[in-house]
Amino acid sequence: MTVTNTQEQIDKIRSEPGFIAALDQSGGSTPKALSNYGIGADAFNNDEEMYQLIHAMRSRIMTSPVFSGERIMGAILFENTMDREVEGKSTANYLWDVKRVVPFLKVDKGLADEDNGVQVMKPMPDLDALLRKAREKNVFGTKMRSVIKMANAAGVNAVVKQQFEVGRQIIDAGLVPIIEPEVDINSPQKAAAEDLLKAAIMAQLDQLEDGKQVMLKLTLPEQDNFYASCVEHPKVLKVVALSGGYSREEANQRLAAQKGMVASFSRALSEGLSAQQSDEEFNQVLDTSIESIYQASIT
Repeated sequence: MTVTNTQEQIDKIRSEPGFIAALDQSGGSTPKALSNYGIGADAFNNDEEMYQLIHAMRSRIMTSPVFSGERIMGAILFENTMDREVEGKSTANYLWDVKRVVPFLKVDKGLADEDNGVQVMKPMPDLDALLRKAREKNVFGTKMRSVIKMANAAGVNAVVKQQFEVGRQIIDAGLVPIIEPEVDINSPQKAAAEDLLKAAIMAQLDQLEDGKQVMLKLTLPEQDNFYASCVEHPKVLKVVALSGGYSREEANQRLAAQKGMVASFSRALSEGLSAQQSDEEFNQVLDTSIESIYQASIT
């Protein structure tokens, strides 16, 4: 088993330039991701065939010569991807040993039904076992997503409370949690929801025990540098931004205005990639995408 230098990974996330590639579409979003990549639903007959196809797409991205730790600090994986191999190595070991990209794992099981203008995470009864497996596979951290649709104080507080409760469980397992309370970019109360969210996050950060750190993954805010207090908080290793449905161009434009915040884009990263492209075309499109997101992340 490869032994990773966790301190080296912490230093990379904290201080090296770059962004996090979100390669973690799970069961529900995989068909859409494949469709965007030029592979229709008629190309697979069952989930296993679907997962083989999405792993081939992700492997093509990860093994591309333009995908490396020089511009990409981390990558978020779906459990099915973590369990597979890239060029004969487990995916997490390939990312760190070969590419110097820090591996993360998506651990949530999806969203509960909307209540009080938000969707908290579904229960995760098997989380401890998943975290143990992630540690054994040399994963550095985790990611889990909730969604805020309205500026409802009770709802926002419920989202943040759950995120930090699970975050503590993840820290206790020896991993660094990425806490992701996404604000829906189409919310008619987006700015007001962000006000509530920041207040709730700061309160939870102040209660976090000394020596414990989290990362935050937040929707690009309506007000530039709105999350500066989160970026500067000693309990926060890094604040990353989700693209949330914005086009890559708009996401990059908004991100470039946020000091100290870096990208963690999924769909915006793979925009324009196609299974039908030659390797030369694929690498060229991916390089352009990576460079534009990297430049927006180093402001």
